[in-house]
Amino acid sequence: MSQQGETHPRQEDEWWRQLYGSPEPGDPQESAETVDDHYASALSAVGAPDEPAVRDDPPVRDEPPADRVPPARDPYAQGPYDRSPYDQDAPEHDDPGPPDTLRLRRTGRTAAQAAPPQTPPAAPAPPSPTVPSQQAAPQPAPADRPPRGGVIPTAGEAWGPRETPQQAYQQPYEEPRQAYQPPYEAPAPTAFGEGPVTWSDPDPGPAPDLPPGWAAAEPAAEAAPPFVGDGPPTYAAEPTAWPVAHPDELDSLVPDTVLDGAQYGVLTLRTASVRGDSARYRGQPRRDALLTARFGTGDDGLLLLAVASGARAADDAPRAAQDACRWIAGAVGRSQLRLSEDIRAARRGSLKSGLHRLTDRCYGRLRARGEDLGLEEGQYTASLRCLLLPVDPSCRIRLFFGVGDGGLFRIRDGSWQDLDPVGKDAEPGERFRFRASVAHPGDALLLCSGGLAEPLRGEPALAARLAHQWGSGRPPGLTAFLAEAQTRVKGYADDRTAVGVWDA
Repeated sequence: MSQQGETHPRQEDEWWRQLYGSPEPGDPQESAETVDDHYASALSAVGAPDEPAVRDDPPVRDEPPADRVPPARDPYAQGPYDRSPYDQDAPEHDDPGPPDTLRLRRTGRTAAQAAPPQTPPAAPAPPSPTVPSQQAAPQPAPADRPPRGGVIPTAGEAWGPRETPQQAYQQPYEEPRQAYQPPYEAPAPTAFGEGPVTWSDPDPGPAPDLPPGWAAAEPAAEAAPPFVGDGPPTYAAEPTAWPVAHPDELDSLVPDTVLDGAQYGVLTLRTASVRGDSARYRGQPRRDALLTARFGTGDDGLLLLAVASGARAADDAPRAAQDACRWIAGAVGRSQLRLSEDIRAARRGSLKSGLHRLTDRCYGRLRARGEDLGLEEGQYTASLRCLLLPVDPSCRIRLFFGVGDGGLFRIRDGSWQDLDPVGKDAEPGERFRFRASVAHPGDALLLCSGGLAEPLRGEPALAARLAHQWGSGRPPGLTAFLAEAQTRVKGYADDRTAVGVWDA
């Protein structure tokens, strides 16, 4: 072989002949020599130092034969040479290397073995080409190295020869010393769901008896919305269609239902505003508006509840009602200190004149807004009803003021009282309404829009039902108040807005 990498066939054949000798007659493919044998012979030819035999890893197999299952290794036994393959501090001789490569690995030697020999060892004779290499007998392992099985012999016992991979597969299968047991998990409690019992057999016969204390479940009946009067209303009880929306006026969208509530001292408040059955069916927006606000802190605070209803035939009725609520609330909030002082001092004349001025300013802004929109006079307007309540529990004065249709009622001793200062037969010129009353414990005060005031006055069954539900002295919850406020009456399909105040 030249320095440039060229190979002369004669020199290479002569070299291999000197190394292995001439082959015997016969088929050379039948030789029992392996690559390991040739490699050991090459070490002997070049005069390599005498080293303990190195065994290669067993070949990689997908699955061992069924009758040759390797013995299980104790997962808790670990010798000093059984290190993790990712341990960077492991010595070089601990790395077995990949199982599918042929590498020259050096085993650990003791200090005596690491010392230079006194006389150079004689090179062993090359093995016969027909006899497998056996001169590399297994050497005893060093005293500080346990076998791969991880079992350390007791005193007086010597390290036994290592078993080859072929012998390992011939060993009988043994159960591991300690089988893995998964952590115990308590079973989840059995959940019993309610529902009707069904049978797949068309003729199952009598149902089995239930355990003691069990009761058969009945299918839940769908509760129909309550109604009073001669018959059910014409329209459906649930919403049908939404109003048409404009992409540039999305802030004018009004939800179908608004629900709110609060409690301050002896006062419990419930408010609800619902779109009427007619508007739900036709996809029209809710014309009623509701606003609840608290101005001030402590006992000087005031609670304002405003209800407004836009004109029936006006396209901008929802926006006009919202503007009326916002503008009157802003005017009351800016005059909160003066109004609180007048209420504590019971200055009825000052309160009436002051609230009248605030209401006139609010309607003046509505007229100006309608002119800016190019609408005719009277189109951009709304009926407005307000309650003004002091937070101070020692002050039981309740103020009502407003303009337009609606109602103010009180349930005392289980009977209704109409507190509207003018009434439904008032002249058109008597626009502003004002009333100051003193609440008694157990009273229920109801402020509502025309959509609820009209059936209360025209249908005695509705008045009796609400008096029974709301006149017991115990304020209802939000959902119960909403359910009773939308009790349906045939012939009354307008929006309904109700404000209930209970005095403890």
